[in-house]
Amino acid sequence: MPDKKFAVFGTGWWSLFQIPAWFEVGGVELVALYNRTISKAEKLADQYNIPNVYGDPEELFKNEELDFVDLITGNDFHAELVYLAAKYKVPVICQKPMATDWETCKKMVQVCEDAGVPFMIHENLRWQLPVREVKKLLDAGEIGEPYRARIQVIGYSPLEYIEQPFLKELDKLSLMDLGSHVLDTARFLFGEAETLYCQHLQSRDDIKGEDVATVVLRMEAKGDSPSVICNVEMSNATRTPWNHFPDVLMFIEGKKGSIILDADYMLSVSTDDGTKTRRIDPPIYDWIRADQPHWHASIVPCNADLLNSITTGESAETSAHDNKKTMQLIFASYESADKNEVVTLK
Repeated sequence: MPDKKFAVFGTGWWSLFQIPAWFEVGGVELVALYNRTISKAEKLADQYNIPNVYGDPEELFKNEELDFVDLITGNDFHAELVYLAAKYKVPVICQKPMATDWETCKKMVQVCEDAGVPFMIHENLRWQLPVREVKKLLDAGEIGEPYRARIQVIGYSPLEYIEQPFLKELDKLSLMDLGSHVLDTARFLFGEAETLYCQHLQSRDDIKGEDVATVVLRMEAKGDSPSVICNVEMSNATRTPWNHFPDVLMFIEGKKGSIILDADYMLSVSTDDGTKTRRIDPPIYDWIRADQPHWHASIVPCNADLLNSITTGESAETSAHDNKKTMQLIFASYESADKNEVVTLK
């Protein structure tokens, strides 16, 4: 099959990893870039020998023959670009979080459904190799039926606000930035939530949004299995001694044992037969950062799943229809914190 032709919208920090990840997947040809500051797009185009650069998003859609587009812009621009993709009947991949309010999320999904245009979200945490290994252990029944879990994405680096200065200006930070990852992973591991309770806070005075948040989820029961109580914690503020930023930590309790995903991606399974521990190392690519190896390596299988959906018509794991459920958890978390109440999901 010929390579799928695509364009990237947004040439900021994350594009430095997203674009080479597409080349690792293969079977694609990047034909155009868009960025509001066109000089940034031109610099990236020179680096990757990309033929066309645009400062007007609709001109790109008008002039290019595309099999899909990948949106790596700021959150505030996702909706208008998704609507353009729907207008020109081009399958669209959008970075998480889908949008900054619930009504816009619903409209984006509906507009693409009405246009018959595939709409997918780039959500890569569930594609981290340690997370996939935890899922395999749960599905294999290694610890029996799970009943309680803690998932943490905790970490801070001074580079975070230097490389992504826009984070300081977000009215909603941790629940949007990290929560979209962690709440999606909770759904991936344990299914859908029926209730949640959230508290969040702002630990520093040079940002607008919350940088620490905790969400307690009660997941829907499956058959005779107990409903899992899942505590989700995220922080853009915490200094840690860990080698990676930010590490993903888990502690999952089941009727036959427990699973621990610890710092530096040490995975332990404890049952009555004892404890087995191994380290889960990521694939190594020359473009990933040493302090975020699993975060960057996970882009490759995520992109491969999205490309498979575009090529075959099969639903992607992180279709927009599915990701809308994750976004509902985010907005319900803000509602819970504002009201200091448990929220029942519908």
